[in-house]
Amino acid sequence: MERRAFLRNSFAVSGGVILAPSLFAQSSVAKKAKRITILHTNDTHSNIDPFPENHSKYPGKGGVSRRFELVNQIRKEQDNVLLLDAGDIFQGTPYFNKFGGVLEMKLMTAMGYDAATMGNHDFDGGMEGFVKAKQFGDFPFICSNYNFSNTPIDGHTKESIVFEKGGLKIGVFGIGVELKGLVPGRLYGESKWLDPIEIANDRAAELKKKGCDLVICLSHLGYEYSSEKISDRVLANKTKDIHLIIGGHTHTFLPEPTQEKNLLGETVLINQVGWAGINLGRIDFEIDSKAFAKHDVIEVVASK
Repeated sequence: MERRAFLRNSFAVSGGVILAPSLFAQSSVAKKAKRITILHTNDTHSNIDPFPENHSKYPGKGGVSRRFELVNQIRKEQDNVLLLDAGDIFQGTPYFNKFGGVLEMKLMTAMGYDAATMGNHDFDGGMEGFVKAKQFGDFPFICSNYNFSNTPIDGHTKESIVFEKGGLKIGVFGIGVELKGLVPGRLYGESKWLDPIEIANDRAAELKKKGCDLVICLSHLGYEYSSEKISDRVLANKTKDIHLIIGGHTHTFLPEPTQEKNLLGETVLINQVGWAGINLGRIDFEIDSKAFAKHDVIEVVASK
């Protein structure tokens, strides 16, 4: 069965939900559509509690408890759900200073995260600190373009993972930002940063060969830059076989996914939901029959 990713037209807004006309080419044999729901966060930065009600920008927003409620609600409504994070889980509140990332790992485990990638601030406790915290996280970290050989992190991350949900295969890999000049050298040691475009093409091709219906890149490169620095938009343009890039690093609030053309002229979706757990991203893919993708940004507001 052929599954070429494409979007011919711009998104249309319907009832606050973003609808794409078509994401996957339909099979010659009509079959019942299979749905996969992708929930995602990025740059939560140790924000465990909601912002106070008197906060000037985000009054009462965010908070792990409310996010957990929303995720559980969606899981009750949908059969096939993946919950992913695009990095910078650590650093930003006294919770990280006190517990070194252990609390974040325990809470993400309780929420049932399926996978995450590392952001630059996830090195803030050093490599030993990351490994110590990670033992309390019952979900994998996917890092494809960091070579951790000869470092304490070696063996504690994966290059890619294939999830199977409802008869669908969803391949996920992770791409991180260059650490040199961004993170003190003593914190990442002999870790080597590999070319994100080359690695992304390699990992996406491997996942396609494994029969993945959907290929997702968890990226901590950043949405876009005025310089030549590699961003999510550049990555989308210079790769193929990727359907969705879930981004982080630049704390970009996107009201709807950005569409970019890849090397084959096919459309790649890019999404990022700001920072601090203020929003929860949701993208639903329906594959095979009347195929489409729809997207929603859910504002996480603490219950009063």
